[in-house]
Amino acid sequence: MTTGPSNMPSSANALCVIPARWASSRFPGKPLHLIAGKPLVQHVWERCQCCRSLGGIVVATDHEEIADAVIGFGGEVVMTSPDHASGTDRVAEAARQRPEFSQIINVQGDEPLIAPELIDELAETLTQHPECAMVTAAHALPDGAAEIDDPNVVKVVLNALGEALYFSRSRIPYERSPVEGLPVLRHKGIYGFQRDFLQQFVQWPPSPLECSEQLEQLRALENGARIRVILCSDDSPGIDTPQQAALLNRQLGSE
Repeated sequence: MTTGPSNMPSSANALCVIPARWASSRFPGKPLHLIAGKPLVQHVWERCQCCRSLGGIVVATDHEEIADAVIGFGGEVVMTSPDHASGTDRVAEAARQRPEFSQIINVQGDEPLIAPELIDELAETLTQHPECAMVTAAHALPDGAAEIDDPNVVKVVLNALGEALYFSRSRIPYERSPVEGLPVLRHKGIYGFQRDFLQQFVQWPPSPLECSEQLEQLRALENGARIRVILCSDDSPGIDTPQQAALLNRQLGSE
């Protein structure tokens, strides 16, 4: 079921889906946590509203309070099953309700400061390169940053073609010998999919590495898919814990 308005440009062929669930083990009710007076999910939605390459934006949720809040601030909601094991499953169900879109952008609901330009770049990559089944983004962490060893911050390593080799909550690569110009890359909470690949992805069972790291993008790699990674300068923080939310609230409150 879809509710709420849709006023995005009809010429764009990318649908942005923001998955939002209540029952987060680390941060229950996170999408409605107030930051600078607005629910977290509203901050994400407003960032997506600034994009030029999206034909639609929906919040995919199974929770009535989240749905009511989204409709209250003028957003569009797709109600999804409460039984989904991952955000990508929720995104895929929402995409099935909007078959007019060929590309699907999954902007996670805990990226309140994500750059609209980055979202556009992912959408345009999928449009210009139909052979690219899946795309995401990463940025370099400063040397010595605390995030490097924080398991709440996901890291990624790439091959020479700019495709993901592996994602981990651990520090990767392990620096046995320093290599000049080899950064630690933080994975951003955004994915782009060609529609057909997304629906194929959610048919695969959870994979061993995915279950170990609790990172669903590893399912794609374990099944032989290639994930293009856009390197960006957007170092905006994701919100995984109440402590991170409080820090951002203080930051935005002082601006």
